Amino acid sequence: MNATTAAFSAAVLDWYDCNGRRDLPWQRPATPYRVWISEVMLQQTQVATVIAYFERFMTRFPDMAALAAADIDDVLHLWTGLGYYARARHLHQAARHITTDHGGHLPETLDQLQHLPGIGRSTAGAILSFAFGQRHAILDGNVKRVLARYHAIVGWPGKTEVQRRLWALAERYTPGKQAAAYNQGMMDLGASVCVRARPRCGHCPLAPGCAARRLARQGHIPEPRPAKRKPVRQTRMLLLQRGDRVLLVRRPPAGVWGGLWCPPECNLEADYSSVCRQQFGLRIGPAQAWPVRRHTFSHFHLEIHPLHARVQAEDPGVMDRPEQLWYNDHTSKRCGLAAPVRRLLQDLEEMRA
Repeated sequence: MNATTAAFSAAVLDWYDCNGRRDLPWQRPATPYRVWISEVMLQQTQVATVIAYFERFMTRFPDMAALAAADIDDVLHLWTGLGYYARARHLHQAARHITTDHGGHLPETLDQLQHLPGIGRSTAGAILSFAFGQRHAILDGNVKRVLARYHAIVGWPGKTEVQRRLWALAERYTPGKQAAAYNQGMMDLGASVCVRARPRCGHCPLAPGCAARRLARQGHIPEPRPAKRKPVRQTRMLLLQRGDRVLLVRRPPAGVWGGLWCPPECNLEADYSSVCRQQFGLRIGPAQAWPVRRHTFSHFHLEIHPLHARVQAEDPGVMDRPEQLWYNDHTSKRCGLAAPVRRLLQDLEEMRA
């Protein structure tokens, strides 16, 4: 490590000593299991949002054995509202792999960690750094922003060539000792000082050598993801009420809201009465259309057209299927619900009250 590189790392470590976060729940104690759960939760989610979810998750699943033995519905239930639900499915799958193949202990090598579901290079590096004290670089969104500005690297960080440069810099600056403190310092610096809009350059320990600041380009580096018009998809959600319960069906394990429970859906042009009768053996009364709800995903907008109807009769011989559930928030089993579905069910509950 040359003098310039060492000075960069030392500046971050000195700043962290005075300004870094040391009281986050997964830091007390920083066991491998707690660090792993937190790092997955923190993928694409801010610390302030994660804290309450992490604490509830730890109460319900305090260790690897508890998570591995859990029903996936319990895991998804605690994830409701946190988004990117594939993370919860991957955690559950990985816990079972770890229990079966690693004796219940999180692997301690980069290669083994990256073979687990939901763990990429940066997440694996963070786990090994924070939980085991190993020297590994990380490259989350905050670190990318700090490095891109310091070196005035143009281009969207998601581009292969830009990401390659940023990884090389991350590896160069990560010190041989105190890697955990340095990595936490870089994340904290990006989260609190080198923020996306209006960075607080006057409080940054790296400001004297920052190329973006020298060029007055902080607001333009790093470049945002290239704009792309998001398509709009539409679906009708059928809120089929039987007494104080509403019908939910489990979505396929992969894809949007994979493994979560949602009301039955159909195309806007479909005869929803026929859908209810043919797919579920239900005959419904007059239906009431609710206002359209829009939910935005990373790659498209979804416009939900809710339709509420009461079940008037059920065809003889039609039994409840394993992948469907007559749901009541007060009495039904815990299950994973997407945030828009949770809001629809809350509205239905308020209407019944």
